[in-house]
Amino acid sequence: MESKQPDTEKQSKYNDLEKMSTAELLSNINKEDQTIAENVQKQLPAIEKLVDVIVENMQKGGRLFYIGAGTSGRLGVLDASECPPTFGVTSDMVIGLIAGGDTALRNAVENAEDDTLQAWKDLQKYQISANDTLVGIAASGTTPYVIGGINEARKHGISTGCVACSSGSPLGEASEFPIEVVTGPEFVTGSTRMKAGSAQKMVLNMISTSVMIKLGKVKGNRMVDMQLSNKKLVGRGTQMIMDELNVPEAEAKELLLKHGSVRNVLLDSRD
Repeated sequence: MESKQPDTEKQSKYNDLEKMSTAELLSNINKEDQTIAENVQKQLPAIEKLVDVIVENMQKGGRLFYIGAGTSGRLGVLDASECPPTFGVTSDMVIGLIAGGDTALRNAVENAEDDTLQAWKDLQKYQISANDTLVGIAASGTTPYVIGGINEARKHGISTGCVACSSGSPLGEASEFPIEVVTGPEFVTGSTRMKAGSAQKMVLNMISTSVMIKLGKVKGNRMVDMQLSNKKLVGRGTQMIMDELNVPEAEAKELLLKHGSVRNVLLDSRD
């Protein structure tokens, strides 16, 4: 039986792009981009299921792993790398792996995504276990590196999910908790760094942010556990303390630097 063409590989609705004016290019790209949030919305029930599984596993001491190749892999690494400074978690709580290793973050690594065995080898370096959750990211839902990793993880009793942008994809079928945001043909045919990449970024933001909130890493609407890694964040933390405790800026900043986080200042103020 002939394999189904991924939705992400279908022909663009537009043609003769090189003949368009700058205004036409921007307008048409924007027109396509406006469909992304609506398509993500259709997958909210699926995203909810995956978030709840991740939270349950993390409450047992588990971690969240992302695996992907190319743009998808980079988005996973990006989301993982933003969790420690935003939520104050350790760098081994959310881990992003990309086919071809860190070199592939900046440069294409030939044939890296075609190895069905490499993802599991990469994951074994972290002693992945049944308490962890593995999320595969692949716009087309056909990437061998990702599907191979998901298949092996399931054999070992590890919870699996995916973020794909094609319906009925092999990756979706391999995963326990599939999320398939069908974004349709790209403005430039097959260029999944565009709509598909934007959709994946939105979903990953939803997953990691919701997980961290449910794990208690946010108070009210504030990032009370954020790392104080630059002047902007120290200023933000200072403002939070000023708002919460109704104290002058100098005192708020002194308290923040003394206790190391907004949460610690607020906890100390209640003692």
